[in-house]
Amino acid sequence: MQPDDWPAVREIYTQGIAGRMATFETAAPSWADWDASHFVDLRLVAEEDGTVVGWAALSPVSRRPCYAGVAEDSVYIAGESQGRGVGKALLGRLLADAYEAGFWTIQASIFTDNVASIEFHTRCGFRMVGTRERIGQLDCAWRDTVLLERRGP
Repeated sequence: MQPDDWPAVREIYTQGIAGRMATFETAAPSWADWDASHFVDLRLVAEEDGTVVGWAALSPVSRRPCYAGVAEDSVYIAGESQGRGVGKALLGRLLADAYEAGFWTIQASIFTDNVASIEFHTRCGFRMVGTRERIGQLDCAWRDTVLLERRGP
């Protein structure tokens, strides 16, 4: 992912935000804010005929040194490109790059009712750690998430 990919990445992220199933965020951040919160070398885009159709990135879960090898994944696919293996390709490459960079755990926090994302992560080798009840509010409603993780080799 390069800075000039941001408009397309932001649009795909905005689609995910609008669906209210992918994130607690209610608006996409600026490039500067997004860039500062994600690892520079662990962000990818998928293109089809020169158009960005999906993206994946890792962000730190903590600033504490003991968690330096733990990151959280984000995978977003444009609506018309979902179900075609784009997410699997992106996450597979992202995991390989992360493990090569020394990460030992990749986690995902997913709304309990986002069954498609939970099943996707499970198919990609993640295991469910547990449910976090009333972990945050979206649109003035408490939401639960499940925490999934995948350990490196």
